[in-house]
Amino acid sequence: MRKKLSKQQGEKLISLLPPLITLTSGIFMGLTVAPFAAWFLAWIALAPLWILLVSSKRKNHPPSSLLLLGLTWGIGYHGVALFWITGIHPMDWLGVPWWPSLAITIFCWSFISFYGGLFAAIWAACLTRFSEQKSWLRILIGTAIWCVLESLWSAGPLWWSSLAYTQSPHNLVILHLGQISGPNLVTAAIVSVNGVIAEAWLSRKQGLVGRYLAIACGLLITIHLIGFCLYSAPIAQSPDAALKVGIVQGNIPNKIKLLPQGLRRAITGYTDGYLTLVNQSVEAVLTPEGALPFFQRNLPTTPLVAAVREKGVVAWIGAFGDRGRSYTNSLFTVNRQGEITSRYDKSKLVPLGEYIPFEGFIGGLVQRLSPLDEHQVHGSPKQIFDTPFGRAIVGICYESAFPEVFRAQAATGGQFILSSSNDAHYSASMPFQHHAQDIMRAIETDRWSARATNTGYSAFVDPHGRTLWISGYNTYETHAETIYRRQTQTLYVRWGDWFTPLLVGLSFLGWGLNIFWRNDANTKYKSI
Repeated sequence: MRKKLSKQQGEKLISLLPPLITLTSGIFMGLTVAPFAAWFLAWIALAPLWILLVSSKRKNHPPSSLLLLGLTWGIGYHGVALFWITGIHPMDWLGVPWWPSLAITIFCWSFISFYGGLFAAIWAACLTRFSEQKSWLRILIGTAIWCVLESLWSAGPLWWSSLAYTQSPHNLVILHLGQISGPNLVTAAIVSVNGVIAEAWLSRKQGLVGRYLAIACGLLITIHLIGFCLYSAPIAQSPDAALKVGIVQGNIPNKIKLLPQGLRRAITGYTDGYLTLVNQSVEAVLTPEGALPFFQRNLPTTPLVAAVREKGVVAWIGAFGDRGRSYTNSLFTVNRQGEITSRYDKSKLVPLGEYIPFEGFIGGLVQRLSPLDEHQVHGSPKQIFDTPFGRAIVGICYESAFPEVFRAQAATGGQFILSSSNDAHYSASMPFQHHAQDIMRAIETDRWSARATNTGYSAFVDPHGRTLWISGYNTYETHAETIYRRQTQTLYVRWGDWFTPLLVGLSFLGWGLNIFWRNDANTKYKSI
């Protein structure tokens, strides 16, 4: 009986080994981003999942076990990469008691981890359908499916951790592939290299490991050479295009932001910071998301706008826009006369944090976390933001994760990027990941970027993704830097993500040709 029980336990442990391996490899992928920044692991961390999926399918394992492999990998990756979301606890600044705050935090982290796991599970299910195809075709199809899924996920309301951002900000060379077809081309590079490595292991019995590893190395070197050519291109810096921009990092904790002392601190900090930067001969000053928690109708009466009227230096002020009985999270241009001349409304809102999905159905069941009484609403997906210095590209906080927001504005004439964020209610790794997202957007659009945040990290970035200056964290700071307006258009800005449809087309073509060749071979065999 004991021997039989031991055997059953051994079989159970063996059955648990594959999902433990995929969970571990997913965790390794999660370690590629801040705070660990082991970006090089991205080039091998997907391979174990690929190997187990193909080998398990060939052994006729049930579909549920294959889905579990993808699910555990995705939970490992997204759970580690997005662990910073636990920094929202405690939410006492929103009036949420400690224990309910902990419950909400655990739910949010669990939900986004499972949501990411669902992505990987769908990819796993799709890849296993092609487990009997030739290796080259499986690599092509597996890469295409991953890129399609990332495109679909990023078109929805909940998105952050593309495989491409595992390389930011450390591998700027490979990120330049984003100038060709956006972040999906970087993702395709990562998936395909992992696929070739996985196929090397799967072909070990045929003695082809060395050949596949040589292909993987050749592919890795080639794509980095392409990126290096783009990275090495000189950046034109015409004096006529120069623009000296200052940023103010107010460092106002969310706990006091809407309390009287927080309002006083915001008014004083941003007004004094503006005046300090004016004395440094800046041409414009950028403030963070919600720097002044006032509605547009009240902005002209604030000391900051009064200072703009007096000093005659343009300010971009984060505040709230009026929209009937609702409001928008907005960035306003205040010209030299102290007049509001343009407004950009945040179009990508954080689900539950800034709005309730399907509010008409579940609004009464979910406690809204917004600190204001009115409803926050989305801005239009098609906006332009004209300034006295030309058209700008604007991204407010969460929008940094959505490359299409920046690409569309660059395509309509945006000459430089203004990124305005809060980031105060998460752990320290989140704002560094946020900075990494902004670096990718600067590279893809070939634009200089000024980034102002409430508590850090504020920064200036050039079109090659190099950080010219970055602030401290949880510090009050002002800084001025010269950026340059640009009117270039990368292939990605002109054509969008054209590479993913090409991958899909090549996959269908390869699949069709493979079926034709197989049927033709069978016909010739029968005729002999």
